[in-house]
Amino acid sequence: MSKFLLTIFLSLFINTTLFCQYNPGARQVALANSDVGQADEVFSLFTNPGGLSQIRWREAGIYYSPAPFGFKELANGFLAYLEPFSFGSAALGVMTYGFELYRESRIAAGFSYDYQNKFFAGFSVNYHNVSIKNYGSTGTFSADIGALIYFNNFIRWGFSFQNITQATFAGYGDQIPVILNTGISADITTGFTFNAALEKDIRYNASLRFGFEYSPIRYLSLRTGFSNEPSRFTAGIGIKYSIVNLDYAVFTHNDLGLTHQAGLILKFNSSRSDKPESENIPE
Repeated sequence: MSKFLLTIFLSLFINTTLFCQYNPGARQVALANSDVGQADEVFSLFTNPGGLSQIRWREAGIYYSPAPFGFKELANGFLAYLEPFSFGSAALGVMTYGFELYRESRIAAGFSYDYQNKFFAGFSVNYHNVSIKNYGSTGTFSADIGALIYFNNFIRWGFSFQNITQATFAGYGDQIPVILNTGISADITTGFTFNAALEKDIRYNASLRFGFEYSPIRYLSLRTGFSNEPSRFTAGIGIKYSIVNLDYAVFTHNDLGLTHQAGLILKFNSSRSDKPESENIPE
């Protein structure tokens, strides 16, 4: 009976608007999530796993938003870890979203292959679980793929396809988004990067996204971005010192106003590369 009630609940509610579509990373949020052609941080595991093998050092990240728009019921958090190898990089991450009455969780494992420091391709496998108080819980698996190509040392193109298996809960469609995303990232001048992306959730209109990142000095990055569908403006700041990257972001919602996010990434040298953590351009 509990499984039957859970199925009915999922078909009536999750099939519409409840399922979490938050993507992690305060840096990524500040760039209006236009980073599919950049994909150079550990949180790319959740958005474009193809870019993970650009990262030639161990990387661990945490991202948390305790009360988006003042609602603790929308709290979401992510943890991720990346380990580089001579032939690519592997990553593991977890996500949680919701509160005691309704909670989603996700475990992701991904791998990215590096071909001659020019072409990067990867995939991730995800286990999704949704739990509703007094109704029980259910889970399912999904898969994502991604790729990234360097045209030269300054211009990159990326692509990702999330939930290529079109996984669902309890056999009802549209609960886990199927999303195609493509875009470019260009280093216009030293310290200034421009991103443009087009994201298409198959249920909704395509979203056009732009992001700008400027580093006036070595330890500081300033970011901003905007998108339509939905319309929003974003901004943020990043502070880098030694192995620590501390990021903060804000973005707007037409009806709910302004909300805040924060993230922390730690970078450690590994045997794959002795390059400093601030350098991430293939040769």
